[in-house]
This record gives sequence, structure tokens and C-alpha cells, in this order.
Amino acid sequence: MIQKENKDNLINSDIDRELEVTLRPRVFDQVIGREKEKRNLKIMIKAAKRRKEALDHILFHGPSGLGKTTLAHVLANELGVKIFITSGPAIERQGDLASILTNIPKFGVLFIDEIHRLPKSVEEILYPVMEDKAIDIVIGKGPSARTLRLGLEDFSIVGATTRIGLISAPLLNRFGACLRLDFYNNDELRDIVFQKAGILKVDIDAIAAYEIAKRSRGTARIAIRHLKRVRDYIEVNNIDRIKLSEVEKVLDMYEVDKEGLDYIDRKILRWIIKDLDGGPVGVSTIAAAFFEEVSTIEEVYEPYLIKAGFLKRTPRGRVVTEKAYKHLDLKQTKNALKKQRKLI
Repeated sequence: MIQKENKDNLINSDIDRELEVTLRPRVFDQVIGREKEKRNLKIMIKAAKRRKEALDHILFHGPSGLGKTTLAHVLANELGVKIFITSGPAIERQGDLASILTNIPKFGVLFIDEIHRLPKSVEEILYPVMEDKAIDIVIGKGPSARTLRLGLEDFSIVGATTRIGLISAPLLNRFGACLRLDFYNNDELRDIVFQKAGILKVDIDAIAAYEIAKRSRGTARIAIRHLKRVRDYIEVNNIDRIKLSEVEKVLDMYEVDKEGLDYIDRKILRWIIKDLDGGPVGVSTIAAAFFEEVSTIEEVYEPYLIKAGFLKRTPRGRVVTEKAYKHLDLKQTKNALKKQRKLI
């Protein structure tokens, strides 16, 4: 019985992985939004094919969940080549990278996620790889050590990072194109929700799709996550179609409000307002108060709070805006208003 259950779980996990892959667009025509990026990439691909060369090295950067990995897969599909996938933290030694590079066929694509986390010693190996299509391997140690240069096939490196500032200038300058992916607007996210609902075989109202989009923080990954949770709800309750009422009920259950703020977002804003009279406060203080890493505050919570206009950076620290007071239905004190006008 236990063996049968384990087998069923394995089958279900395989189905989930296959479904997850099918949710990704495969070609440019399936990619919603990103018109500027698609236009530039199409030109690069067409030129590379015409010259019968590998695509130039490309770096995608921007917040997480905006389609960097998806675009890398689309590039490989449009080129008609195989894609090899790894990540910066996974490549610990020079030998790890060498074994990957020597297996990439002509015109293939190597996708390195979180490329800013490559060890320095590994990163330096990439310099001749990207420029000369060769890798230098040191054989032996001490006075008898010698360098062996291995030629590689003509291939492309596609990097992705959420923190472009951590990439060294020598590595950054070797990319032929650096494309910044920004947040989606609500109309684009609504279309993404419709597209994924069709793949998941879920019927959804236009108003319901737009409500999911509004609460998704401009991020496709979050929109898809919300759609899946609403899908769970209607399946369990035998509901045929996703309507606005179902979306509101489910996202309220998960404490996601009309502006896309979750419980932690609102807790941070309330703490700054009630305990610090609206700020200013340093990001390290916020991290300490909520038992989080500074990088988590800076990369996960702060970007959207600033983009949505609930928080502002000043030379003295973070300050809550008037919009945050209104959204949380809190009254702004005269002292807070005075400080805000002085700092912003």
C-alpha cells in the first residue's frame, strides 16, 4: 500500500513538473508584453542565423519573477538549439564549469541563473570563454604547473541576475546585450492570467482575471501563483468558473489586499507608522525588527513598496508616504507630516 502511494506521488510530481514546463511560453509569439525586448532579440537572432554564428552573449536583469528564465528558453527554441541550465551557486570549482562548457554543442545556449553569485575564480575562467571560445585549464601545481588551452564550440552564454550591481565590470562588459526586465502593467498581467488559465483548462471571467492582475505586484510569477490557488478553491468547491467573488475570497484568505500587499508588507508599514511615527528608519533596523536578512528586505519587500508609492527612500532612511496611511486607514500625525515634507 505504501509503495503504491509513493508511486502515485511520483507520478503526480512528474505531472506537476510537466505542467509547470508547459506554462512557460516556447516562442516569442506566446510571450505577452516585453515588446521592446522581443524586437531587439528577434533582430539579434535573425542576424546570427544569417551569418551562421552563435547568438551574442546576453544578460537579463531585473526583479525576480519577470521572465528571465522564460526568455532564455524562448531564445533557445527560436534558435532551434539545445539549452544547458545551471546557476552561479551550483558552480563551485573551475572544473565544474569546464565539464559543462566542453559538452555544449555548436551554437548551443548555456543559461546561468543568478550569475552574480559565481565564485571569483570561476568568473575569471569565463573571460576567455566569452571572447575567444577557449578555456584555460591549469595542470599540476608549483613550478611544474602549466596551462592548457582547450578550444570550445561557438556557443552563447545567457545570464540572469536580480542584482546587476554585484556583477564585476569585466564580466558585464563581455555581454553583447544587457536587457532590463521591468514590472508588467495590469493589462499585460490580465492577458497572462487568461493565457495560463487556458493552459490549465480553467474558465475565468475578465473581471476576475483583472482582479488577480491588480493584486500580483506587477509580477507574472505571482499572478500565476494566485491563479493556481483560486483554481484549487473552485475545484474543491465544485465551481465551474472563476468569478470576481471567488478571487476576492481566496486572496483575502491568503491576506493579499487590493494593492497586492501581503501580511508582512502591511506589518512593516504599520510598524514604521505606529512605532516610529512614519520614519525615517534604516533598512537594517527594519530587518532586525522582523527577524529578516537585510537582503530580504531590500530584494523582496522594499522594491514593490517603493514602486507602488507606499515607501520612499531618503538620505536619512525609509519614510512611509501619505498613500500608505490612507491605504491602512491610519491618521497621519502633524509631526509625521512635518518630517515627511522636510525629508522628501
